[in-house]
Amino acid sequence: MKQLKFTLTLLAGLAFAGAPAFADDATTTTIIGNMVCGKCTLHETASCQNVIQVTTDGKTVNYYVTKNEISDALHEDVCGGDSEKVTATGTVTEKDGKEILTATKLEKAK
Repeated sequence: MKQLKFTLTLLAGLAFAGAPAFADDATTTTIIGNMVCGKCTLHETASCQNVIQVTTDGKTVNYYVTKNEISDALHEDVCGGDSEKVTATGTVTEKDGKEILTATKLEKAK
């Protein structure tokens, strides 16, 4: 029984010690680009979703913005085919070959 408690305590300690390493993988990024609707404009998503298009080295990179209160606040401006120049801050991950941006700040660019 003592050995089981020791093993569980050791595993819990290792889990907490490893947590900061995983947090470092998600670095905050700021991008500036044109936001469009992934469904209405790009015809790439099943439902309306913000997509920020950034030109890098002559290529257009699409950042699919995760739906949350921040991204929903500006969606009406682009839904239906319009575009809006925006500045977005958040974390970027890659999933199925697509860049996914989880925005912590999203505002119209000046």
